[in-house]
Amino acid sequence: MAKKHPEGYLTAKEARKISKANRKITNELEKKRKRKNVPESEYVTEMKNPENAVEFDDLHTYFFTDAGTVKSVDGVSFEVPIGKTVGVVGESGCGKSVTSLSLMQLLQRPHGQILSGAIRLNLGDKVYDIAKTPQEAMQKIRGNQVSMIFQEPMTSLNPVFRIGEQIEEVIELHDGEGKTKEDIKARCIELLEQVGIANSEGVYNMYPHELSGGMRQRIVIAMALACNPKVIIADEPTTALDVTIQAQILDLLRNLKDKINSSIMLITHDLGVIAEMADYVVVMYAGRVVEKGTAEDIFEHPSHPYTIGLMASKPVVGKQVDELYSIPGKVPNPINMPNYCYFKDRCDKCIEACNGEYPCEISLSETHKVSCYRYYDQKEGK
Repeated sequence: MAKKHPEGYLTAKEARKISKANRKITNELEKKRKRKNVPESEYVTEMKNPENAVEFDDLHTYFFTDAGTVKSVDGVSFEVPIGKTVGVVGESGCGKSVTSLSLMQLLQRPHGQILSGAIRLNLGDKVYDIAKTPQEAMQKIRGNQVSMIFQEPMTSLNPVFRIGEQIEEVIELHDGEGKTKEDIKARCIELLEQVGIANSEGVYNMYPHELSGGMRQRIVIAMALACNPKVIIADEPTTALDVTIQAQILDLLRNLKDKINSSIMLITHDLGVIAEMADYVVVMYAGRVVEKGTAEDIFEHPSHPYTIGLMASKPVVGKQVDELYSIPGKVPNPINMPNYCYFKDRCDKCIEACNGEYPCEISLSETHKVSCYRYYDQKEGK
């Protein structure tokens, strides 16, 4: 990478040099990705544990920008078991959404690319490695097997089409074979009722701007559930909603997940939502997983200093404090990450060993894992 000036800016010459190098890398990756008639043997694989719906294995997703390479997801590994909810938590910019977009192959290409690692998706009869799956095969997976509830419903719904038309389009594209227009409309009305919309016939003919935030969020959930997917990615589904509507949406998601026996990957920065919904928790920081375990492991025995800081920064009912704790410092520059623990400069629990390179993953129990030097004397690193 070209050297930055003290002010933090690049000269036009340096930016062009980076841009030229990036184009060379992305052109090669795009050429490989755009191949036609890719043999299935190239992307069919096997699960490490057949009880998992998804396995992220050492995933690296980078963005090649004119300022340098942003390592948004830098070696992420975790599993989403069948029929369970996995909460992915961390502050803004830690790589949560990019991890989910990698699974959907919805990265902003050519700048955003999966560089290495595997995303194994269990389809029952077959297992696909999404990192190697071509576009034609992804069209059949996206929507049918894996669907996404996007963060902001107003930007994911088209303002010029009626609600009914938008839901029907999803059914027609992914599950419309052998169905008449009447069948598709009936399924659309059924979905609207399923997500708790009382006036389903009326809402069917409305435009997105005629609905409240909670109603729009329900429409997005209805679209995501249209084809009974095996995996639902919920990217901060309650961020823009007030607390009562938030509770309704979470109840709705939980009930629908059990009804169609699917798995949920719940992305949020709200620990309250995680505590209510998740069976397993993955804590991410600066593109890496710093701690993971069952919800009980994380909430009862938080071990990484970042997780402890997150826990301390949330309000507790019945506990009076003058001001909430806030983690000092800021996230390191994603273009030029240090070779030591990314949290070291913000950590108040450092020991001498923290001066070494990035810590490897330590098993505190069968389910609880953490990347921190403070536990090196307890367990051997994997």
